[in-house]
Amino acid sequence: MSSSDEGAHMTAHRPTDQSPQAAGGDAPDAPMPSFAEQLSAQLGGWRGMVESAVPVTVFVVINMAASLRPAVIASVSVAVAIAIWRLWQRRPVRYAVNGLFGIALGAVIAWRTGDARDFYLPGIFISYGYAALMLISVAVRQPVVGWIWSVIMAGGSSQWRSNPRLLRTFTWLTLLWAVVWILKVSIQAGLYLADQEHLLGAARLILGTPPYLVLLAVTIWVVRRVSPDASEPA
Repeated sequence: MSSSDEGAHMTAHRPTDQSPQAAGGDAPDAPMPSFAEQLSAQLGGWRGMVESAVPVTVFVVINMAASLRPAVIASVSVAVAIAIWRLWQRRPVRYAVNGLFGIALGAVIAWRTGDARDFYLPGIFISYGYAALMLISVAVRQPVVGWIWSVIMAGGSSQWRSNPRLLRTFTWLTLLWAVVWILKVSIQAGLYLADQEHLLGAARLILGTPPYLVLLAVTIWVVRRVSPDASEPA
């Protein structure tokens, strides 16, 4: 091969300045999702919020207008229809399945006892359980909000535990979640014990998604403010 052919051959294989190697190694990382994108993802978007509230709303309205059994049948039917609709659209069914489980459990208990209040009983116990888990996690210095954040937002990384500022932040955030959870479920428990089934239904709707939405917004905003890199996958 002549020297001119060798030069042409080398020129043809020389990396251009626009290649990732010439630019300094790896390709640039994808930008971190915005606050609104992270919040929407955890709530399942507006559809996830609406679909999770529809079966309970159906139960409350029909129970007030008619009686327990039609309300149970209608709420379970709506929850099943939402889950099937999501499957047919090949969309994530996590929120629909969670809602279906809660609706079905409450419906079975209420059907067997004949008391509409019992429809809300599983949710009351489950919420108290969540609050107890949060308090225990703080006591053993393993704040559950931090671990949930690491799984959902940080690709399973536990590097936040070696950051004293983030550890303190997740500790008080977990306490905040626990306090709000205890307050909202205690209101429902008080109405349950007072045999105020219609007010209990209204409280379930009002104290369902809104507190969760506010807590989630506060958590994402605080963690991003304390450590802007905390949301980036490890």
